[in-house]
Formats: sequence, structure tokens, C-alpha cells
Amino acid sequence: MTDPDFWNDQNAAQKVINESNALKEVVHEFDSLQEGYENLEVSYELVKEENDQELFEDLEVEIKDLKKTVNQFELTLLLSEEHDKNNAILELHPGAGGTESQDWASMLLRMYTRYGEKKGFKVETLDYLPGDEAGVKSVTLNFKGHNAYGYLKAEKGVHRLVRISPFDSSGRRHTSFVSCEVMPEFNDEIEIDIRTEDLKVDTYRASGAGGQHINTTDSAVRITHLPTNVVVSCQGERSQIKNREQAMKMLKAKLYQLKIEEQEAELDEIRGEQKEIGWGSQIRSYVFHPYSMVKDHRTNVEVGNTQSVMDGDLDPFIDAYLRSRLNENK
Repeated sequence: MTDPDFWNDQNAAQKVINESNALKEVVHEFDSLQEGYENLEVSYELVKEENDQELFEDLEVEIKDLKKTVNQFELTLLLSEEHDKNNAILELHPGAGGTESQDWASMLLRMYTRYGEKKGFKVETLDYLPGDEAGVKSVTLNFKGHNAYGYLKAEKGVHRLVRISPFDSSGRRHTSFVSCEVMPEFNDEIEIDIRTEDLKVDTYRASGAGGQHINTTDSAVRITHLPTNVVVSCQGERSQIKNREQAMKMLKAKLYQLKIEEQEAELDEIRGEQKEIGWGSQIRSYVFHPYSMVKDHRTNVEVGNTQSVMDGDLDPFIDAYLRSRLNENK
């Protein structure tokens, strides 16, 4: 950072600064935990000498608080896979069910936006297609911040909702599904060969809420990768050039993800593993009726406060998932 040419490339410089700040935060947190532990040792000796019940109760509270902070710190250290530190691209796609599933997608959109804000990530909408009556047909978000992908990769899969439908005049119970895809955002750190002749580029008018400029120009961009039939869309920027640039980043991420999934499928075939892919293989169920419960089927973590989950409190699920992945890799 002290190099005279450091600021010649603004994007590269900002990336180094972000990484430096993240490392400083880790060191600062470690020093803080070390100090907290030493203070507890002093308090423990005092409790033994004084044999004071009130001091003992205070010590118990301090131990619980430190244990919680240590667990959170440990979780950040678990995010050590190759692309964990990257920004994340998250897509929501409703399943069959029309308005029901589209409304469920809008609820998840709010949940993930709240989660990102609580984590200190900058959340940007890259593409938004509103539902016919309510909710959304599809939405793509970009979470910008250190370890965004590391956390959000835990959310990839099918999310199932059971509730009394607000759209059913008979008040019947409905089950809805939404698929969540999560990919790391790449700039120049990976090499993906994308030939210009393999791309079909379409421009169209942005459909999301926006100013007069957005509503009157064909600034939105859709790119189709013909060999794989992968489609990406971006309408979050006012400029068609910037939307195309962001769409290419999204395409690169999707093609990389596709390559990884193909490699994993080959390994599973060699191992003889059979993994079901479909609406029956949901990772999490959100039950609002006849009882309140959110359950993650991969880790069996259950939370009874459904409102807190829908307000973005996903840490219990993500924590358990990351720890289970660590155990699998040992």
C-alpha cells in the first residue's frame, strides 16, 4: 500500500485495502478475545478468594458472553475455501404454483436483504422481474463485502414454505417452493474461456422501479451462452455498458459453478453416490401453520421463532452448516 504506483489501478487498490481491513479486524478480534480471557482468569481467582455468590453469577454471565463471541470468531476462521472471501451473487427462482411461490420468493428476498444488511454487506439488485399479481418471478442480488460468498453458499438449495395462503379465500394450507442459487463473483481471478461467437446479447427496457431514464431506454442486458444455454440478465445500472459488464461477471460465475458441479458429479459417480436433485430435496422448511418452526434438513437445526428468521437471523443455520462442512472435510 506504500508503493508509489499503488493507486494507478483503483479497483485493485480497493481490493487490497478491503483485504487489509479484514485481516486487521481478525487480529483486533483475536487480541480482544485474549484480553477477555485474561480478565476472566482474574475474576475467577477473585471469586475463589471472596466466595461471593453475586460475583460468581457475574462470572457465569461473562463466560457465556465470551463463549458466544469465540464461536462467532471461530466461524469467520472457517471461511478459508478458495472463493469464500468473494462477493456473492444470489438468485431466487419460484417453483410451480404461480402467485403463491412468487410471493414466497419476495419474502425470501426481504429475508436475504435483511441478513446482508445485518452482516454489513452492500446489497444491490442486479435483475428484478415482478410477479403477475404479487411477489417476484425472479430476482438477482449482489452481496458486496468480505466473506459474503463464504456465508451465503450455505443458502444454496430449495426452500419450502408451509402456510395458510393469503391468496386462498377458502383459507387452505399451501406448500410453496423457491430455488436459491449462490455463486461467487469473479473479476480477473479466474480464467474462463468465453468466445464472442458463443454469446447472444439482447437489450430491453428495464422492468424494475426506477427513474425516467431507466423507463425510457433499453439499458437492460440479457446474455445467452449458446453452448450451455446459460442465461444471465442485468438491469441494475443506468448504463447499458455497465449492465453488460456486470452480466459478463455473472456469466463467468455461472460457467465456473457449472464446471465445479460437473466435477463433483463425476466424483460422486466414481464413489457410487446417488444425490437427488429436485423439489423434493429441499434444504430447509419454513412452517407457519399448523405450528411455527424453521428446520434445516442438512443439520437438523430448528428455530421456533419464524419471525426472527424472516427478519434475517440466519446465523444459527449458516453456523451449523459451515461447521458440518468442516467435519466432513476432516
